[in-house]
Amino acid sequence: MSGKEIDQFIPASPDYEDRKDAPPPDDKVFFAKDDPFDLFADWLAEASKSELNDPNAMSIATVDDDGMPNVRMVLLKHADPDGFVFYTNFESQKGQELLGQPKAALCFHWKSLRRSVRVRGLVEPVGDDEADAYFQSRARDSRIGAWASEQSRPLEGRFALEKRVAQFAGKFGLGKVPRPPHWSGFLIKPVSIEFWRDRPFRLHDRLVFSRETTSSGWTTKRLYP
Repeated sequence: MSGKEIDQFIPASPDYEDRKDAPPPDDKVFFAKDDPFDLFADWLAEASKSELNDPNAMSIATVDDDGMPNVRMVLLKHADPDGFVFYTNFESQKGQELLGQPKAALCFHWKSLRRSVRVRGLVEPVGDDEADAYFQSRARDSRIGAWASEQSRPLEGRFALEKRVAQFAGKFGLGKVPRPPHWSGFLIKPVSIEFWRDRPFRLHDRLVFSRETTSSGWTTKRLYP
């Protein structure tokens, strides 16, 4: 496919000054926040009302042993001043990369709001009690699927996966499905959180909260778009 052919699938983004949904030039709500998690909670609440699917979806970037980056979409399951939590198979590619190089970057993009949030931070596993509690809150089929899926490893066909699902469904019967030992959560403890929102003529607002360590206080700065 040539560049010209690719371009026909990329919609034009209008640049015009009279945008009815554009934020005020320098509103206090955006720039006066002292805690990035307060602002993030506000934005996530707004996105929950306007995004058609998964307002808690986020990309997470990791690196392998050679420094080659990887990025994929996951679902945020919890956020508080300690950080951002998601769950996965620790034997998956992302699980192994995060255990080997415990640093990550996140990105939330809410197209309906024309906003995004970028996060960079250090990573650590969540506690067993927290992981157990979340695992038991999942649908039963999802709990069985966590046992059945050898995530990120080669799959010879759909039937092989369905066979493993049936095997574990039979193993657990109607009883409790325990959390697999290789399945848990990661907590991303941020040292940088950037809030971005669209403004006319690409003169966007960018507000960065940063700190020296995960226990330090936050400082803020604005960036050129």
